[in-house]
Amino acid sequence: MRSLYFRVFLTTIAVILVSSMLSFLLANTYYHVKLKPFNDKKLIVIAQQMKAYVERDPNSLEPYLRNAAALGYQIYLTDGQGDDRFFGRGFREKDLDEPSREQVLSGGLYHGVAEFPNKPFISGFFDNSLSNTVGTGVRVSDRKYALFIRPDVLLQFGELRIFFAIIVLLTIVISIILFLISTRYLVRPIARLSDATKRIAQGSYNLKLPMNRRDEIGQLAEHFMTMSRELERVDQSRQQFVSNVSHEIQSPLTSIQGFAKVLAERDLPREEREHYASIIQGESRHLSLLSKQLLLLSSLEQGQETINKKTFSLQGQIRQAVQVLQWQLEEKELLIKISVPAAIKLRGDEVLLMQVWMNLLSNAVNHIPSGRTIEIRAEQTHSQCVIYIADTGNGIAVEHLPFLFDRFYRADHSRERSSSRTGLGLAIVKKIVQLHEGSIEVSSSAEGTLFTIEFPQL
Repeated sequence: MRSLYFRVFLTTIAVILVSSMLSFLLANTYYHVKLKPFNDKKLIVIAQQMKAYVERDPNSLEPYLRNAAALGYQIYLTDGQGDDRFFGRGFREKDLDEPSREQVLSGGLYHGVAEFPNKPFISGFFDNSLSNTVGTGVRVSDRKYALFIRPDVLLQFGELRIFFAIIVLLTIVISIILFLISTRYLVRPIARLSDATKRIAQGSYNLKLPMNRRDEIGQLAEHFMTMSRELERVDQSRQQFVSNVSHEIQSPLTSIQGFAKVLAERDLPREEREHYASIIQGESRHLSLLSKQLLLLSSLEQGQETINKKTFSLQGQIRQAVQVLQWQLEEKELLIKISVPAAIKLRGDEVLLMQVWMNLLSNAVNHIPSGRTIEIRAEQTHSQCVIYIADTGNGIAVEHLPFLFDRFYRADHSRERSSSRTGLGLAIVKKIVQLHEGSIEVSSSAEGTLFTIEFPQL
């Protein structure tokens, strides 16, 4: 498997090659479009100056052209009759056609530099061909000549070419070295994150990653630490959930097994037998309720519970929930106040939302003393619907409030078995509210407890 460091090295080389190729293409395009016509005009001026000088002093033709060649030009002189003379470095390709010679001998100009073919990967500036020249006619001692010149690039830029080649080569080598060194600064924290991932996969969440960086990698490390802490919390919650479920199931099973054994092995009076049977029946109901609520909570958390949304009256549903609990309200002589306008409509799953009101109201009924009051009121704004369920009980201790919606959490542990409640009701309530894009909060004091539920408006 190729390491990230090796991949970065290959990417660096590829970037340098591609950028060099693109740079050459752009520079060559600029040469063909702008520099080539400019160089052609400049060379024509130089050729005409040479023509003027040798025509004034015909005897200096060859010495002058040799000196001009020594200064950095390749020169070709011909009379078209076989008298061909070359001055300076020889041409690689002697590809000048006869019509071009005749054109210059007839007094015309030859623009071979400007007319050099445009080629993407070949620059005419370095093409040492006789056709890549400019030409002008020269008259010396009543003889016509054609003078063709081009700059001798090797002579004019020989040392500079080596100098710039060394600069480019050293720039590439040093850039690669520095890039690879700097890449370690990027790769090292990623390697640490990779090791941390392996440790998390093995169940170790006690990680320490450097988070003092202010770039994306620092943010990634910070988010990774947050994820690790959340996974640890979820794992602890899962373990606690399994422990709680085991405890909740084991306790009624032990009672059922014990009393069933007593009923099977002993001759008991009818009253005792009926008493033990009622205990077994009650524990069985508790197990049945626990299993149903566990299945419901699991399906809600996995999104498997189908939500059949429709619009209905909130007032009608609240009154229906109160009617179900009527006998418990009368038994404890509780006063219930309902202030829910008939105009308020909710859009949601009636069955699931009924469980919200039933759980919250039954919790209030079971935990407040006799003779107290429960109040249900609702109000509607342009953006949301808010429902308040308050009681005048003795309140809930502040340290219990953050955990009320946790599964199997009970603020009153002394009543956990006698109340036949599973400790899942408020966890189900919160999940149902969240599935309806709402929120639920709780506050409490010595004067009572208040649940506030908010739903987005239709």
